[in-house]
Amino acid sequence: MNAPSARRTPLNVLFLCTGNSARSIMAEAILNALCKGRFNVYSAGSHPKGCVHPLALEILEQHGLPTETLRSKSWDEFSRPDSPCMHVVLTVCDQAAAEMCPVWPGTPMTAHWGIRDPAAVQGGDEATHRAFQAAFAELQRRLVLFSHLPFDTLEGMALKERLDDIGRAP
Repeated sequence: MNAPSARRTPLNVLFLCTGNSARSIMAEAILNALCKGRFNVYSAGSHPKGCVHPLALEILEQHGLPTETLRSKSWDEFSRPDSPCMHVVLTVCDQAAAEMCPVWPGTPMTAHWGIRDPAAVQGGDEATHRAFQAAFAELQRRLVLFSHLPFDTLEGMALKERLDDIGRAP
């Protein structure tokens, strides 16, 4: 699952979702596993649930990804002056993308990667489980593409265009 590493300084990447209990948490865990040391990966929510959804943890563990340090937290933790400067901020739910975000230290590149909310799926346990697996697979595909971007040579609008393209990937 390792991606090529060209950049020496890790990029700070923040995944946002309203509740920070499923999609953004899974994105954090997946990118950490793909590119340990190449990115400092975080997740947060505008209205965090305060706990990680049990099915998100189950799916991550089924894929052999560590879950011990994952926690639901507010995006306020990353908007303070002493917070790490983010290089990339990605929203993974439509509601968070429509909200007024804090001003992030460092003026990061932003993009929206809408992923259906697996916790909102109706139809019982089996349907919900399938929805979590689908969200994981979609995030993983996009994050593999993300991890292969040539960050050492891409900047400005070229980087924004590539991030937006990944957000439209199935």
